[in-house]
Amino acid sequence: MKNSYPLLTVFAVLLSACDQSAEVQKIAGYAQGTTYHVSFWSAQAPDRLAIKKTVDEEFDRIDKLLSNYRPDSTLEQFNANLSTEAQAVPEEIVSLIEQARVVSEASHGCYDLTIKPLFELWGFKGEQLTPPDAQSLEATLQQVGFGQLEVVDSSHLRKRIPALSVDISSIAQGYSVKQIAGLLARQGINDYLVEIGGELETRGKKPDGQPWRVALEKPLSGERTMQKVLTINSAEPFAVMTSGTYRHYFDDNGKRYSHILDAKTGAPVDHNTVSVTVFHNDPTQADAWSTALLCLGRAAGIEAADKAGIAALFIEQQGEAFNEYSSASLTGLDAVTIK
Repeated sequence: MKNSYPLLTVFAVLLSACDQSAEVQKIAGYAQGTTYHVSFWSAQAPDRLAIKKTVDEEFDRIDKLLSNYRPDSTLEQFNANLSTEAQAVPEEIVSLIEQARVVSEASHGCYDLTIKPLFELWGFKGEQLTPPDAQSLEATLQQVGFGQLEVVDSSHLRKRIPALSVDISSIAQGYSVKQIAGLLARQGINDYLVEIGGELETRGKKPDGQPWRVALEKPLSGERTMQKVLTINSAEPFAVMTSGTYRHYFDDNGKRYSHILDAKTGAPVDHNTVSVTVFHNDPTQADAWSTALLCLGRAAGIEAADKAGIAALFIEQQGEAFNEYSSASLTGLDAVTIK
C-alpha cells in the first residue's frame, strides 16, 4: 500500500492556452516530500501571494498533525505511546481513520493503515530491500491489524496492541488536496485546479469557459510520458487520484518487489496491475480507494469498486502492452472524458 513517500503517478499538466496565462494565477512549492501546484482565477482578482502564504501555512499544520517523518507530529506521538488506554487525538485524525476503515473493510483487509511495521520490516523505509524470513514476517503480522485500533469517540483512540502504529500517508495527500481546495473556496475562488504530487481536485472552468484538462501518466518506470488526457466536464469539485507500483520497487535476484504491501499476507503484491486511477467528488476518499484497489489488483479491485460504486481505471501490464479496464461506474461517468 502507499506509505509515507511521494508517489508521482499522475502529473497534473495544466493544458491551457498561452493567452490565458495572465488570467489564471499560479502558485507552487514543496510539501509532503513532493511538489504542489495550484492554478486559480476569480473576477475579484485574489491576492496571489497572500493565498500562497495561507496554503503554505496549511501544509505546515497538516505536517505537524499527520507526518510519520516528524517525531513531534501528533500522529507519531500517538504511535510512540505504548499505552493501551484511550489517547486524546484531534478529531481530524479520528475522522481520517474512520474513512480509511470503511475502505479497508471493502478491500477485505488488503488496505490497512497499521501496516507500518511491515513496511519497515521489508526495508522500504530505509530504501534497502530486506526480504524477511517466514518467522519474522509472522511475528510482525501480529503487530498489524485495523481491528486492533479502536475509536473510542470523536477525539479518542485506543490501541489494543501497545506497539501498534498508524500511517495515514495513503489518505493524507488526498485530504491535503481537499483542505487546500477548501481554503480557496473560503476566499471566494470557485475555479481552480489543486495538485499535490500528482493527486488533484478541480472545480469550475478556465476563464474562457473551457474545462480543465490534465494528463494521466503512462505507467513506465524509466520515463514520463502521457497515457491519457483527461477533460474534466464537471463544474463541481472533482478529484482524480492515482496509485501505482512502477515508481517505487526493488529488483532482487531477478524478482521485482513492489512497495505496495498486502496487509493480509504482509508481502508485496504480485499481480500485474500497475496503476489505478479513481475519480470521485471527495479527494480523501479517492486517495484511499486508489491505494486499496491497487492492492487488490484488477480482478478483485473491479469487483470491490463495482460493489461500492467507485469509478476507477485499472492499467494492467501484460508483456509490453498496457491494457485498460474500467469499473462499471467509470463507464457511465459523464464528469470526465478520457482520451
